[in-house]
Amino acid sequence: MAYFPETLIATRFLREGGGVVSPNERDLLKLIWRHPGLSRSEVTAHTDLTQQSVYRIIDQLEERGIISFGSPKPGTGRGQPSPTLRLDGRYAYSCGISVNTDIIGICLMDISGNVLAESSVALRERTMAQSLDLVREQLIEHQRVNNLSEEAFFGIGFAIAGFHISGTRYNAPLPLHEWSLIELGPLLTEFFGKPAWVRNGGKTGAIAESMFGVGRYIKHFAYLSFNYGFGGGLISDGELLLGGIGNAGEFSGMYDAEESKRRPALQWLIERLNRNGVDVPSISYMRKHFDPKWPGVAEWVDEVTPAYSRLINAIWAIFDPQAIIFGGQVPTALAQMLIDRTENFDRPRYGVQRPRPKLIISEISSDASAMGAAITPFKSAYY
Repeated sequence: MAYFPETLIATRFLREGGGVVSPNERDLLKLIWRHPGLSRSEVTAHTDLTQQSVYRIIDQLEERGIISFGSPKPGTGRGQPSPTLRLDGRYAYSCGISVNTDIIGICLMDISGNVLAESSVALRERTMAQSLDLVREQLIEHQRVNNLSEEAFFGIGFAIAGFHISGTRYNAPLPLHEWSLIELGPLLTEFFGKPAWVRNGGKTGAIAESMFGVGRYIKHFAYLSFNYGFGGGLISDGELLLGGIGNAGEFSGMYDAEESKRRPALQWLIERLNRNGVDVPSISYMRKHFDPKWPGVAEWVDEVTPAYSRLINAIWAIFDPQAIIFGGQVPTALAQMLIDRTENFDRPRYGVQRPRPKLIISEISSDASAMGAAITPFKSAYY
């Protein structure tokens, strides 16, 4: 039986007439998200709705507690000043859970995008049941410390490293074999008692980047997620591009079996470092302590550069983004090493080149995948 988290949303979050928000309400909430501090009188200029309709919808959203009124903007015209609008974080919060091969990231976030708490659980040598028990313990503690009510708990956003099969089934790397090829949505709902939105970790990283990182000023970009494996996501006009099956941005799929070993997946770098006498127990450790002078780093970068450059040029040719973002668990210094070695395949015509995408290191220093997972329930239901 198909799993749809929308059918499991608590009654208190539903509007009269069914659903969480109407299409017009969703449009206005998205507008308020993208333009923080927008005044009520300014909203009409951004929509096809009449001022009367805009005011009526805003009043209904305010009555439900989804938005709140702020101080009026000074000097915005004659008459009574119009209040500014913002999403009200007190209305609801979610828990984002990101499962990587070595660590589970946890992020609690309210509907306005404020991060309420972040933590992690080491995954090594733990079963799925043991790991979820520890996640729940941390969730309960975060709720206690932040005085968060169960009533305002909207849902779970869950991200996993692996490609989408169908429904809420994903095919994850070998260290996550127990999490693979099972319906995660029903399992998580039964465990946490909340609806669960399940996504690929590279996709939730792209969502986080679009809403909290460079996506605030760039609307078309490719997100490279450097993890144990290597994947990512595509953001088109500010929205995640899923593709027909949900795997748009699974960049490792362009490599054959032999070349796959020379793609920029961090598992191969850790193996190289360990062979060179550098004790790197996990990717999270490497991200925290990375030193570009470690023996084996420069050689690995040289080895992956041809496959990496071909990928950059393929993304440029096929998707034509404004930027390509280096994210996931990649250390900043390592991302810069790759950027510095990027080869441009373009052939100028009449001395003129195609405009190139900017190569940008992610602005999100914490767990982008967990942040994106946390915002996913709200982005799916509200904006």
